[in-house]
This record gives sequence, structure tokens and C-alpha cells, in this order.
Amino acid sequence: MEPFGIWSYALFLLIQFVQVIFPIIPGGISCLAGVLLFGPVKGFILNYVGIVIGSIAAFYLARRYGRPLIETMFSPKIIHKYDSWTEPGKPFAKLLAFAIFFPVAPDDFLCYLAGTTKIKKSTFIWIIILGKPFSIALYSLGLDLIFKLLMVH
Repeated sequence: MEPFGIWSYALFLLIQFVQVIFPIIPGGISCLAGVLLFGPVKGFILNYVGIVIGSIAAFYLARRYGRPLIETMFSPKIIHKYDSWTEPGKPFAKLLAFAIFFPVAPDDFLCYLAGTTKIKKSTFIWIIILGKPFSIALYSLGLDLIFKLLMVH
């Protein structure tokens, strides 16, 4: 990213934003790239900012375009798996918060799914802002540690 100078930050933020909107690249790979390219602190911050902005954008896209957008972007299998979270009487916001906090759920899909529910925009945004740091730190720093261990051997 050196040849891009100060623009390398903006370029990486854009990459993180886009990888949420178009979930083709696994988020863990781009999080690791952020740490390797910018170091643990700057990498974490860039990962966090880009992913949070992308997550909020995904929510708003789904809020605007609804179910048809999700059905064109994601497999019926993943939709079916998480659709039960949105049934009346289910605590969708709590389930979402739990899933966003831990780095094992399909976060990008869940951001889109949230946009099709009645969850308040402010509730969703707070879940993302408060829940993302832990999972991004786990991805970023955990994968960095694994990468370094593999490079030593």
C-alpha cells in the first residue's frame, strides 16, 4: 500500500466497505490483510471503520429494496437458516447482537436480514458499533497470530 501513500487508508476502507456490500471475499481474510498491511492498531481501526460503514450500508440497502435483494444475493439455504430469527415473538435484536459480537455468524447476511425486519435503525447501528470491535479484534489479531506462527515454522 506504500505507493498509494495516504490514499492507502482510503483504499483499504473502501475495500472493507465493498466486501460487506458484496460478500464475495471472507471478512477474515480482509481483516488479516488490514493488520498485515497497517499493523495491529491501524489495521484494527481501518477494519472496524470500513466494516461498520459497510454493515450500516447493507442494512439501509435491505431496508430500501427488501427481500428481493436478499434473495438475489444469498443462497436459499442461508436465508432459511436465519429466517426463524425474524418470526414474531423472537428476540431478533438480541440474537443479532449475540451473532455480531462473536465472529462465527454470517455477519454480512445478518446486516441485510436486519434491514428487512422491524428493528429500529438506531438499535441496529448500536449493535454494530458495540458488537463489531470484539469480533474484528478476534479476526484481525487472531489470524495475525496464526499467520505469524505459520511463517515461523
